[in-house]
Amino acid sequence: MTKKKILQGNALYTVIAIVFGFLAGAVVLTVAGISPIATYKKLTDSIFGQPKYMIWSVVYGIPLIFTGLSVAFSFRTGVFNIGAEGQFVVGSLAATVIGITVDLPPILHVPLCLLAAAAAGAIWSAFVGLLKVKRGINEVLSFIMMNWIAFYLSNYVVNLKGIKAEGKEATVDILESAEILLPLSVRQMTGCKSVNYGIILAIIAAIVIWYIINKTTLGYELRSVGFNRHAASYGGINADRAIMKAMAISGAMAGLGGACHIMGNASRIAQFAGQEGYGFQGITVALIAGSNPIGCIFSGIFYGAMKYGGLKLSTIGAPKEVLDIIMGTIVIFIAVSHIFRHLLNRKLKNREE
Repeated sequence: MTKKKILQGNALYTVIAIVFGFLAGAVVLTVAGISPIATYKKLTDSIFGQPKYMIWSVVYGIPLIFTGLSVAFSFRTGVFNIGAEGQFVVGSLAATVIGITVDLPPILHVPLCLLAAAAAGAIWSAFVGLLKVKRGINEVLSFIMMNWIAFYLSNYVVNLKGIKAEGKEATVDILESAEILLPLSVRQMTGCKSVNYGIILAIIAAIVIWYIINKTTLGYELRSVGFNRHAASYGGINADRAIMKAMAISGAMAGLGGACHIMGNASRIAQFAGQEGYGFQGITVALIAGSNPIGCIFSGIFYGAMKYGGLKLSTIGAPKEVLDIIMGTIVIFIAVSHIFRHLLNRKLKNREE
């Protein structure tokens, strides 16, 4: 790989942003009187210390891969999907309700739950697209509104008779036939009770999204609308229809993330006291991946590892919130990196001329 390609690509700037993120975290820890070396050593041990820790990191990363794909796909098509949180919630809600109320063999029950979650997320997102193309309503405002509607809708359904667990602020567990857990022998061998097929589904989804964007007529249309909606319309592309399709596909990805979280790990939905954050964290995943669907696999696992490892920082007196500072700093530097990339590209172009 040439020097020019390295400077023009995303990988170098992502690595630099991650380094600066950890440096910023070290500064905050030092100011707080906490050893950054001890903190990062504990974080590393909590992720790589045992094989089961790494497996748990992947399990935590699965829903983030899906929400990252959701946001990345919308970015590539010119839409800012800040509503992945709501789409994730309605997807998990659809999978939970089907997983509780429908009794089918696993070979039918699992696909039904996944399809219901994808459809719920797609419809939830497409409705915002409809408001945008028909009434010109800004999608960011609509997505924020829909996030809160999903939040309270979930809390309402959780408390319905037949869904709510007696004496708990949560639903009953979904049926075993709706779970995507690996066989019991594998779970016992790995030491991770929630190891599941979700990572396979996430990889397949990433490949499908990459193929749609780069190898299909639909992907060409969506990217054209994302680059310049008016030029795409002049070229004969139905921009409104393309936006609707993009939002529906994006919502379906987030909905599938919610389904995999329930069917592979949580098994139930608890009554929310606040937003879970998977959709918002998906924005970070997409930015770290440079909106590359394949890159979302690695950035999702990275974020999942940080979340899992951060759970054990309290044992040494370090706040897990330092991870939010690290991830936030990474996002800032990735955003700033576009300026440096532009300046470097212009400098290289002038040199060539």
